[in-house]
Amino acid sequence: QVQLVESGGGLVQAGGSLRLSCTPSGGTFSHYRMAWFRQAPGKEREFVGDITWSAGRTYVADSVKGRSTISRDNAKNTMYLQMNSLKPEDTAVYYCAASDRRALFTFATAYDYWGQGTQVTVSS
Repeated sequence: QVQLVESGGGLVQAGGSLRLSCTPSGGTFSHYRMAWFRQAPGKEREFVGDITWSAGRTYVADSVKGRSTISRDNAKNTMYLQMNSLKPEDTAVYYCAASDRRALFTFATAYDYWGQGTQVTVSS
């Protein structure tokens, strides 16, 4: 069974940048949509953005719009979340997720597959 694996998290100062990556473990992406979510301690999982795997169409949530970009590299079988101008409120565990649905959904239950997350901590 294919699993999703996130990487690229770490500790950065406010205003810094990170690029998160998501790859399948033991296979290739075969889902219509790939998404990024994040979850801060004590809070619900929050939608960050997604991308359609085939066409590369993206949607980014207002909370990170203008600072973040979602992309994918089919040859490398990798999805990316480039985050710039990071703020302390961006601190969370970031998860990648996959859905076979064609329509865009921003709630976690619409996604069938998940990684285990990568920690992003933004200091003041």
